[in-house]
Amino acid sequence: MRKVAIYGKGGIGKSTTTQNTVAGLAEMGRKVMVVGCDPKADSTRLLLGGLAQKSVLDTLREEGEDVELDDIRKPAYGGTWAVESGGPEPGVGCAGRGIITAINMLESLGAYEESENLDYAFYDVLGDVVCGGFAMPIRDGKAEEIYIVVSGEMMAMYAANNICKGIMKYAQSGSVRLGGLICNSRNVDNEKEMIEELAKKIGTQMIYFVPRDNDVQRAEINRKTVIEWNAKAPQADAYRGLARAIDNNKMFVIPKPLDIEELEQLLLDFGLLETV
Repeated sequence: MRKVAIYGKGGIGKSTTTQNTVAGLAEMGRKVMVVGCDPKADSTRLLLGGLAQKSVLDTLREEGEDVELDDIRKPAYGGTWAVESGGPEPGVGCAGRGIITAINMLESLGAYEESENLDYAFYDVLGDVVCGGFAMPIRDGKAEEIYIVVSGEMMAMYAANNICKGIMKYAQSGSVRLGGLICNSRNVDNEKEMIEELAKKIGTQMIYFVPRDNDVQRAEINRKTVIEWNAKAPQADAYRGLARAIDNNKMFVIPKPLDIEELEQLLLDFGLLETV
């Protein structure tokens, strides 16, 4: 089983990218479990047809410790499985606690055992690496392949570089590796070339360039992934391409994050920053 985590700046499109990629993998016959690691518990809604799924933490709060696997893991599109870790009540506690609790419970209930025949476990992780809880998938070896969703926007690139620092830290003593950057296009000038250059400097690859297309929003309004909503849409083929790129990927590295001067020089070279 391949254990994959998707990171990136908040609002960059991690959940959309993850769910559409998983739909592509499911179409290929891969068996996938998605674990949403966002306290909002909205990382699997497209795979579930827009249905709100009770999170692991909510289930524990309401039912106590006597929980079965079917209480927290729901069947979803294309034979996939969906789990939402959830989080504490607003303003109370650390949101990373939900990730730790969910993964530990899935392990104790046998969700990762060989009998489940999983090809992939995907972790859709909230925002930047902001605390130990959110770093858990890479810190404790729960995820071994990391993909960072990025765009040609300045803050998205800053966040990607910071995430690489976290991966580098934990890769020294564990098996976690960076599988590449996924460019979720924002139609920035020279975006593809810029992210390819960022990837090269970090020591990785831009594994796929996902074009910007309004069909993504149209599919979301219909509470579906693009592949389920319109299998013939060009954007559906884009997500199939990303799914194939991940499925066939053999390049896993310990990243070499840039120092701030190097990153800002890259942004200058591509016209995102102006010299004073």
